[in-house]
Amino acid sequence: MQFKHPELLWAFFLLLIPIFIHLFQLRKFKKTPFTNVKFLQKVVAESRRSSSLKKWLLLFTRMLLFAGLILAFAQPFFAEKSALKTKETVIYLDDSFSMQAKANNASLLENAVQELITSVPENQKISVFTNQSVFKNVTVKSLQNDLLGLVPTSKQLSLDDIYLKANTFFTSDESVIKNLVLISDFQQSMAQKTMDSSTTVVKHLVRMGAGNLENVSIDSVYINTQGLENIELTALISTNSDLESIPVSLFNGESLIAKTAATFSKNKKAKVNFTLPKQEAIKGKIELSDSGLAYDNQFYFNIDSKEKIKVLAIGSEKSDYLERVFSNDDFKFISYSLKRLNYSDLNDQNLIILNELESIPNALATSLRSFTQNNGNLIIIPNTQIDFNSYNQLASNFFATNFTQKVNYEREITNISFSHPLYKNVFEKNVSNFQYPKVSQYFRVKTQAPNILAYQDKDPFLFGSSRVFIFTASLSTENSNFKNSPLIVPTLYNMGINSLKLPDLYYSLGSTTSVDIPVQLTKDRVLKVAKDGLEFIPQQKSFANKVSLSFYENPKSDGIFSVTSEETLHKNLSFNYTRAESELNYLDVNNIKGASVNDSVQNLFEQMENDNAINELWKWFVILALLFMLIEVLIQKYL
Repeated sequence: MQFKHPELLWAFFLLLIPIFIHLFQLRKFKKTPFTNVKFLQKVVAESRRSSSLKKWLLLFTRMLLFAGLILAFAQPFFAEKSALKTKETVIYLDDSFSMQAKANNASLLENAVQELITSVPENQKISVFTNQSVFKNVTVKSLQNDLLGLVPTSKQLSLDDIYLKANTFFTSDESVIKNLVLISDFQQSMAQKTMDSSTTVVKHLVRMGAGNLENVSIDSVYINTQGLENIELTALISTNSDLESIPVSLFNGESLIAKTAATFSKNKKAKVNFTLPKQEAIKGKIELSDSGLAYDNQFYFNIDSKEKIKVLAIGSEKSDYLERVFSNDDFKFISYSLKRLNYSDLNDQNLIILNELESIPNALATSLRSFTQNNGNLIIIPNTQIDFNSYNQLASNFFATNFTQKVNYEREITNISFSHPLYKNVFEKNVSNFQYPKVSQYFRVKTQAPNILAYQDKDPFLFGSSRVFIFTASLSTENSNFKNSPLIVPTLYNMGINSLKLPDLYYSLGSTTSVDIPVQLTKDRVLKVAKDGLEFIPQQKSFANKVSLSFYENPKSDGIFSVTSEETLHKNLSFNYTRAESELNYLDVNNIKGASVNDSVQNLFEQMENDNAINELWKWFVILALLFMLIEVLIQKYL
């Protein structure tokens, strides 16, 4: 038994007072015989014994009465040691998309919020954080409206992130009991990757289960084939149930333009094809309806009029093979000899190719340096005979490159950097046994750039990075058969495509995205991105012939956004949520070390209250004191 005010127990010394008084009253008197009371001696003796018993009973009764009062004021109680310590409670509430799943005619998030509101004591101070919101040191009553207003988000914290963030809410006092409550459905994507080093935090997991969920998701969209007049668009759809088919609709803006059914195979996948006119701009949305998660039931994409990439070749060498690679479908290709070149046209290009010039004039080198500094792309293909000084004057600006000497013996191009961005999705596997192209002569170089293609002795044939690429040998048929190699098309084509990052069909939210808008802006103008009244200005860099946009934090919602400047529409961009949570794969919470598992928020907080309960006894001692007071009255009256 413990006491809230143990200092009051010193009052027990006051019980000595009634003892002294009682002893004073029981002091012995001298007997004096009285002649006429001979027959009354027995009655007097009995009366004295009765009076002495009564006084002893009164003494014990009063001592017990005062003892009861003293104990009552000292407030005795029974409790566990943990109940007397200060406690801090931090709650993580998962508001990710997977919490849209239904259970008992409400979503898991709605059920979790209701249980929190009804289970947490009204006056208890708590801290609550979600995947994107923070509420620190508040009561559940003041937090009620914010909790009810929560909407599912695409963000999902892992267990490592949750533990790290929760530790910022706890104090550094080691004597405080720190309770961390995690309320989630515990998707597989939350898996813990590192060992939690915190040993002072007591973790409680509340698994919000939804039973056997059925969900259908639109996973991706791509252009399957392109004809002269039509485009075939394919949508990939998946399910986790034994569903046979589901209707799928295609919208252009708000207009329904096609409707079909997706039939699932044994692997629970389906493909849906739509035929669209090639020359028509489409603000597309593919939509289906199912009872599972809502966020993955629509998929946005857009097809705008395609902007052609401007490519300029400068040189006397024939450029027939370049015209075939940079065809009219994707590029606007022009070729000039050095004498016919108009220098003012350089900054309008996206890609410039120096096609086997014998020397590079100083004026051209200066213009090309300025061109590359303005985010232009450059390809250098040397002639079989070059002026080393003029070439090095330009090449030294890129990766500290210098042409050192001419090598006059045949070499095969055998080393391919398969991981280079130029060859992304080009090879299914690393190829090692095809007919390698070769050159009759080449130039040795010193450079800091990585090799893309190289000879047997690791000397580079092609090197560079994202914007500048340099060959070390002439591509003329007299010197090399590289033009007949299957490598030439993906190599040059991807150099051209990467020179202007045209908008894709769609982008995924939460990842860094870069888009080039081919527009020239004055210094005071910027590009804005808007949808349904929501407008923001993305990070952007303005160049001579384009504006590069970067997206990361914005936008936050899916949909089709328009890129404008001064009310002029330039492009439409589509953004979709990632489908990471659509598969509904869950962690086994029983395998999460150092945490207790609970089936509901209500049961958890009831258990925590029971563990913290204090059984106060002062009322019983007050009752006991009143009882002894009654006994004293009865003794006084009837004894």
